[in-house]
Amino acid sequence: MSQEKIVVGLDIGTTKICAIVGRKNEFGKLEVLGMGKAVSDGVIRGIVTNIEKTVEAIKKAVAEAEENSGINIGVVNVGIAGQHIKSSIHHGSITRDSSEDEITIEDVNRLTNDMYKIVIPPGSEIIHVMPQDYIVDYEEGIKDPVGMSGVKLEADFHVITAHTNAIHNINKCVRRAGLEIENLILEPLASSLAVLSEEEKEAGVCLVDIGGGTTDIAIFHDNIIRHTAVIPFGGNIITADIKQGCSVMQHQAELLKSKFGKAIAEEANPNEIISIPGLRNRAPKEISVRNLANIIEARMEEIIELVHAEIISSGYEGRLAAGLVITGGGSQLHSVRQLFEYMTGVETRIGYPNEHLGKSKHEIVKSPMYATSVGLVLSGFRALDERENRYLERKMNTQNTYSPKNKKEASVQGGDFFKKILDKTKGLLMDDFDDKSDYNQ
Repeated sequence: MSQEKIVVGLDIGTTKICAIVGRKNEFGKLEVLGMGKAVSDGVIRGIVTNIEKTVEAIKKAVAEAEENSGINIGVVNVGIAGQHIKSSIHHGSITRDSSEDEITIEDVNRLTNDMYKIVIPPGSEIIHVMPQDYIVDYEEGIKDPVGMSGVKLEADFHVITAHTNAIHNINKCVRRAGLEIENLILEPLASSLAVLSEEEKEAGVCLVDIGGGTTDIAIFHDNIIRHTAVIPFGGNIITADIKQGCSVMQHQAELLKSKFGKAIAEEANPNEIISIPGLRNRAPKEISVRNLANIIEARMEEIIELVHAEIISSGYEGRLAAGLVITGGGSQLHSVRQLFEYMTGVETRIGYPNEHLGKSKHEIVKSPMYATSVGLVLSGFRALDERENRYLERKMNTQNTYSPKNKKEASVQGGDFFKKILDKTKGLLMDDFDDKSDYNQ
């Protein structure tokens, strides 16, 4: 097992911190070797607000994952989210020396790396630069320019930034937990790897990840990510509404939401009553299921309206042939899919992270609430594959590099090559004749 590729994903969420250890089986599916989770008390709306509590929760989750998998964890792929995440479109271009030479992967990488030098607001850092469509000598709509000929190479880039302090706090927590960060990944991008198919990304799809503190949005079209956004509302604000509206404790409000909550009030029975144990020396409290549903529906409608507004502002309304895919813990709320369809008019499904998963003793990871955690592991494997491919490309380019200055030099080099082979063959034959032991047998 020590020689196998093993990747660990660490999801530092608002409600939970989850660590998943995975490897690829012989069929290319992800096999979860171990997982661990802990309550997240030091994160609010995706942002670390208490270093010590977050470090302790990370240690607890990682220790549980190590115990389940039997693997010592040292490097992790970490997700990042929060309202501070911003995305924008920037245009870049480079001019090449010759139009006769083919555009290489190095040219594309140089164009992409130039995007990290753009001016961004103070206190922010670029975490992802993702190319949209390329332009070669004013020829638009090119997805892969490698191998083409041209002088001017241009592209539009989807640039995602995050607050520097938020990144530093995540790095600090992970380091204090005795770990190193391999990759820092935007959480909706990780979730998309776990729940979306290539066909959906090609046709046009909007991923809505309803977490505890935030709702993350990622829109894909033509297999390219076109828009990302973070809404600062999630499942926790629904719980807070129930707590205030029903005058109950925090944990009671969470239980009411998960066990009896409905996103559409009309589906709740007006005569159904829930009895909740009262505090010491107080009578039990009775809660109407219809009133509970009214509270949930009001907040979910607000979240869906904000999601719909992001879709409209992205310019891809009416171009999402694959509709909406909702995932995360909030997607498990009863009737939430129907409410999305009713308010947006777009076909909607629940996204389960089981398409890329193989058989595992940890079947719980197939729940939508673990979509980000599974996606972080998958993104780690994708990064490994990309590094291997770049290494192989550089190796092949090095082996195939042969550029003599003129024909005379080429003939001399070729002659020297064959002369070396003949000399080596002659030497081997002489060694055979000189070996007297062969004649004494």
